[in-house]
Amino acid sequence: MPSRTPHRVVNPWLIAMVVMLATFMEVLDTSVANVALPHIAGNLSATVDETTWVLTSYLVANAIVLPMGGYLSSLIGRKRFYMICVTIFTGSSLLCGLAPSLPWLICFRILQGLGGGALQPTSQAILIETFPDEGRAAASALYGMGVMFAPVLGPVLGGWITDNYSWHWIFLINIPVGILSLVLTWRMVFDPPTLKRVSVRDGFRVDYLGMGIITLGLAGLEIFLDEGQRRDWFASGLITVSAVVAVVGLAGAVLYLLKKDHPIIDLRLLKDRNFAVATFMMFVLGFVLYGSLALLPIFLQTLLGYTASLSGRILSPGGLVILMMMPVVASLMRKVDARLLIACGFVFCGLGLFWMARFNLQVDFPTAVSARLVQSFGLAFLFVPMNVIAFQNVAPGRTTYASGILNLVRNVGGSTGIALVSTILARRSQVHQANLVANLHPASLPYQRFMTGITQLLVSRGVSVADAVRKAQGLAYGSLQRQAAMMAFADTFWVMAVLCFLFLPLILLMHKARLIK
Repeated sequence: MPSRTPHRVVNPWLIAMVVMLATFMEVLDTSVANVALPHIAGNLSATVDETTWVLTSYLVANAIVLPMGGYLSSLIGRKRFYMICVTIFTGSSLLCGLAPSLPWLICFRILQGLGGGALQPTSQAILIETFPDEGRAAASALYGMGVMFAPVLGPVLGGWITDNYSWHWIFLINIPVGILSLVLTWRMVFDPPTLKRVSVRDGFRVDYLGMGIITLGLAGLEIFLDEGQRRDWFASGLITVSAVVAVVGLAGAVLYLLKKDHPIIDLRLLKDRNFAVATFMMFVLGFVLYGSLALLPIFLQTLLGYTASLSGRILSPGGLVILMMMPVVASLMRKVDARLLIACGFVFCGLGLFWMARFNLQVDFPTAVSARLVQSFGLAFLFVPMNVIAFQNVAPGRTTYASGILNLVRNVGGSTGIALVSTILARRSQVHQANLVANLHPASLPYQRFMTGITQLLVSRGVSVADAVRKAQGLAYGSLQRQAAMMAFADTFWVMAVLCFLFLPLILLMHKARLIK
């Protein structure tokens, strides 16, 4: 058994690099396929709407396994469980790259999500227990650099691979990384003595009923969030059923888990105030991070006419700021109260989003990059202090359970953020368009001047009067639609900015974290 094998002392930084290999690729896969959907649809003779299940299926499977890492690790050992997950993730990546049709690709993505889902909490638990207490901030910084930079890099890397090679390679690149991760994990990673193992031979029974209830609840929630806006929410039977299954399943799961002696998800961890508040803030972090990552590229490409590569050049500097600042934040944890760092993070993140809310159709490249840099500077101050505070009172043997809850909540926050910002954007665009169209009437002087100027210009170029009038009307309506969309984007950025400041008072509920010496 891995936990009983004598082992040599390994440099914790080497272990950290090893466990982050596969985890980084897994987080990358949550967003790398987004820009490749049109290519996948064309190659597999499907519609773009049908190919969205390539994303949804992965996220659903991911969410199901995420909180179960601690439970499954206690059954078979953390190292063995981690290696099984890496093997499944790597093998299913190969199958995804070779998929002959869309149904097969979706099946393999489900398998990939099941294998990859537990990599995040398990790797974080390994990092937390590998480093001593004074090194937890550094471990959280390294972990945060992976899970927060990977979603930024995903669309950029996916677009580059798809444009220069083919969509198959966005999955096939996982194979050498997965093999390397397996070999190094086998050589360097070992189960800690604090890991409590349970055995069927000791009278322990695998909780299949609990797994089923949690699976139904989380699957319903992810389908509801990921497909809701696309299917007009409760106008769709699938979304209505998913919502009911999510509410009943998750409510039933909470009641069921609180009665179990060995629950799959240890909700009793939420009794600790610091862990509970940090968990809720992790939801807000996921909401803002993934919501802005979904919104900004759409704005740049649909309204400003940027290419996918150019919009990636606006997002990438923000990711680099996160990479550079997280080690700095880990160092600041030695001298500054973690609660002040979290407050600083929310303030800068909110200021960056307020700046984006002031964008217009003439915003230039440097301004867009600068606003993104301010937001990313704030994001870098959130992840490390939140994790340090969250794990402060968690017993060593329960770190995988705690990590599973935190990662699940962050991912659900991300799905909620994407769903809500998409809905707000669509609804506010309709409202602004209805308000602006009231000005397009013959009695409006600006409208008369616009129509007269465009009509005369077109007539002077040989267009008939009737055709010139129709084209001028089309140009006027097109301009109105762009202005309405711009105002809707501004409203959505404003909502996310307000959210950052709205939850600042929650910091007062946290107990002061011990300074790292």
